[in-house]
Amino acid sequence: MTTIAPCQSLSIRVYYEDTDFSGLVYHASYLRFMERARTEMLRSLGLDQKALLAGAAGAPIFFVVRSMDVDFQKPATMDDLLTVETDTRELGGASLTLEQRVLRQAELLVRAKVRIVCVEAGRARRLPPEVRAKFECLPPNSE
Repeated sequence: MTTIAPCQSLSIRVYYEDTDFSGLVYHASYLRFMERARTEMLRSLGLDQKALLAGAAGAPIFFVVRSMDVDFQKPATMDDLLTVETDTRELGGASLTLEQRVLRQAELLVRAKVRIVCVEAGRARRLPPEVRAKFECLPPNSE
């Protein structure tokens, strides 16, 4: 596996719909926030998910979450402005391991380790060379 560390960040405002009855951000809302950030990371690398699904890489492929380990450390509340940071930590044959952090200014609220797998016809498949190249050109992990 190759270890790499790009950082993509996405700002997200917390709305009423993101909270539970107590006024805190509902835990599943953080998963939506992180999904948006992963999508923006792919977009920033020039990976068009619609085109990949239509076969732009030779066969219709898409990415699915294989596993996720989430540590909810502190709550966010309505109207908070959050930043979701996404770093790619490992590049495997068919998978990516990402670290995602949800912050309110510099305060860490949520940390997640997410493993994403490339899928074709319902089965894991190796990352196509042109997709892999987008990740391999990123700078090495400095941590």
